[in-house]
Amino acid sequence: MSPSTTRDALPAAVLWDMDGTLVDTEPYWIEAETELVTAHGGTWTHEDGLALVGNALPVSGQILVERSGIDLTSEQVVDALLERMVVRVREDPPFRAGARELLEACAAAGVPQALVTMSYANLAGAIVDALPAGTFATVVTGDAVTHGKPHPEPYLTAAERLGVDPGRCVAIEDSPPGVASAEAAGCRVLAVPLHVAIPAKVGRSRLPGFEGLDVQMLGRLASGSVVDLVR
Repeated sequence: MSPSTTRDALPAAVLWDMDGTLVDTEPYWIEAETELVTAHGGTWTHEDGLALVGNALPVSGQILVERSGIDLTSEQVVDALLERMVVRVREDPPFRAGARELLEACAAAGVPQALVTMSYANLAGAIVDALPAGTFATVVTGDAVTHGKPHPEPYLTAAERLGVDPGRCVAIEDSPPGVASAEAAGCRVLAVPLHVAIPAKVGRSRLPGFEGLDVQMLGRLASGSVVDLVR
């Protein structure tokens, strides 16, 4: 197989969601939400926390205020949560099993990678700092876009920065808003659910984890193959 043929068999880029996909930070988020709400005299449940998974942070902040009844603005909620999260993630970045290995394999194969997250730059930076320099060619964060997920802007922005066709990219996601964002942008989507279910859909690939996932499979997905091993 010639080098050009090999390269054509790879995705143009791999676009990674962060929270819940690359790193299992959802327990950290729920912990931070519960601490914040309790400190301000409100109530917050695990189910409340799961309802926020994948949302843009301003949206989550507003929902938290409305559900918990605490006397803070959504902006104050977001700032307070991010402060807690950055400290927690720098202490112990919770990478999902197999995720770092796939990052390394994509890098070794010369496949550009982007981080596309609704977390803000300070939290994304804590994860990026835990990886080898240059792992991501670009990072798109929630405070750098006008419209957050499920709007397609985050993924379109990543593809534009990388100079690639979204339709030749594989976006890896774990939440319904994230999947909707990537699909609306025209990306091939691989859902690797963790804390919330991702329903089956024609053309949507789903895997229960990163075990057995390699660059060659990502290339097949980018070319239009579909795999669904979630039951």
